[in-house]
Amino acid sequence: MINHSRRKRLEARVWPHVQTPAQYVGGERNTVVKDHRQVRGKLCLGFPDAYTIGMSHHGLQVLYSLMNRRDDWCAERVFTPWPDMESLLRKHDIPLYSLETFTALSEFDVIGLSLQYEISSPNVLTMIDLGGIPLESTDRCIGDPLLLAGGPCCQNPEPVADYFDVLIIGDGEPTLPTVCDLWMDLKESYRRSDGTYATGQEGRDQRTEALAVVAKSIDSAYVPRFYEPEYANDRIVALHRNRDDVPETIAPSTISDLDGMPLPTQPIVPYIECVHDRIAVEIMRGCPHLCRFCQSTVIKRPLRTREVETIVDAAWESYQNTGYNEISILSLSSSDYPHFEHLVNRMHEVFKPHNVNISVPSLRVNDQLRTLPILLGSDRRRSMTLAPEVARDDMREQIRKKIKNTDLIEGCRVAFANGFDSVKLYFMCGLPGERPVDLEGIVDLAEQIATVGKEVNGRFARVTASVSNFVPKAHTPYQWNGMQRREYFKWAHQYMRARRRIRSVAIKCHDIETSLLEGVLSRGDRRMGKAIRLAWQRGARMDGWTEHMDPQRWWDAISDAGIDADKHIHEKYELMDKLPWDHVNVKFGRPYLEKEQGRATVQLAAMANAK
Repeated sequence: MINHSRRKRLEARVWPHVQTPAQYVGGERNTVVKDHRQVRGKLCLGFPDAYTIGMSHHGLQVLYSLMNRRDDWCAERVFTPWPDMESLLRKHDIPLYSLETFTALSEFDVIGLSLQYEISSPNVLTMIDLGGIPLESTDRCIGDPLLLAGGPCCQNPEPVADYFDVLIIGDGEPTLPTVCDLWMDLKESYRRSDGTYATGQEGRDQRTEALAVVAKSIDSAYVPRFYEPEYANDRIVALHRNRDDVPETIAPSTISDLDGMPLPTQPIVPYIECVHDRIAVEIMRGCPHLCRFCQSTVIKRPLRTREVETIVDAAWESYQNTGYNEISILSLSSSDYPHFEHLVNRMHEVFKPHNVNISVPSLRVNDQLRTLPILLGSDRRRSMTLAPEVARDDMREQIRKKIKNTDLIEGCRVAFANGFDSVKLYFMCGLPGERPVDLEGIVDLAEQIATVGKEVNGRFARVTASVSNFVPKAHTPYQWNGMQRREYFKWAHQYMRARRRIRSVAIKCHDIETSLLEGVLSRGDRRMGKAIRLAWQRGARMDGWTEHMDPQRWWDAISDAGIDADKHIHEKYELMDKLPWDHVNVKFGRPYLEKEQGRATVQLAAMANAK
């Protein structure tokens, strides 16, 4: 069912004139191509970023595999084209297409996009528009594709609410097939005898009624058109339903039996180098810890695990189907997996004879870290990545990151003694109650670890302290706090760099303007959708890539949309204020977050004068 005529036009007019054309041609190993005439529904899974990023996203492979296991559905892929590709597609009037069959997005029944990063929101508009679909959901008719979104950005769905028909809250695996099947039932009920669908106002009204059924039937499906925000003093004060038969709040979708959910064992192997060229196997979903700054630990509850042999079997089958020489075991905190040592030993037992490396990208700093370097080995890995987040014990108590510097330092000592020669540490600055001593501690801890390397190997270890600028995210106990101002971040970054004394230690701070934009987009209400559209119309493309980001374009768009960015980013909310994302439920709910915010406030007062 490949559209050969479109492919030939691309071969003749487009691909020879773009950079890295292999990302646009499809046909990779393990792709699934089905005859559209033999399936009931057509789904296109999209990632609003470059192919090299999207193909590294494990969730895309999971959903692609899940839907293609079914005989009655096909699942295909699409990514945001780079500006050179977009320009040529527009020039030659070629719509954005799927990589499997070169089918235009407008010809699919359902399009599902994974929203991972707020800065990438203009890419969503590029994909919708280039795919030949009306930008705003209320302009679409019953025959147009259903636009779905999932992923962490849906925890505050309001900034992109105008552009999606349905946003899924929580785990995608249980909900995606249900939404797809229900939509096809509804769509088919409106099909005319000649196989066509109504257009104009009739088609739009039919779509509204169909979406109402989705909203009523699926607890985790948020349909924004049925909810109207009310504002006062430049902030949301209420979200009103415009019909009584849709729910007041949205419940998260949750997989109860993660071990019973099949893993993708035939992942697609790209033609070009991607960010992660390896097999990924999710071993656990959720996190046993309750860090106050972390959105993931709240939205991924409850904690669920897979059995060791389930993981090993899936990894072995994936290896046989791909030939990758590295396997990454994934979770929010992999070393907290309850059978971690047994799992790593089994993976080494199976894969070491085949020279396949086992990587663990998310290690927790605890007493187990002292033995992990021996357990993991360093056959091809010379660097270890850890996330202490802050450097002082009282600040760790404040953010509820229960780790100890002694475990971190001794773990690094063992790592250096077992062949590791560098460490990357993730920190944050701008946390509530942060003091100069906290910034000093980041540099001092990094230099202490570098010195441990010298004690073990006779030379200072290479240590990188990667410092992000804290953004108070939705559904965390810090969601009521304001974000620090750019002047503070500039001072803090310079303060840390000036304190560094050991040359093998690098202090790398995230871009301030990008962090502030992330703050305003992640904390915004529905009015932010106008700013996103203005930024896109003025050329915002691939802004997650430094060379394409133009912060001033964003600030101008936000201002021209009538939004007070300063208020959205920096002014705190009172505890009883309405928040833009309150209609999205999380496990334990808002009362738990309020209690944690209260405890944090008490702790901040106690540590304010600490030296």
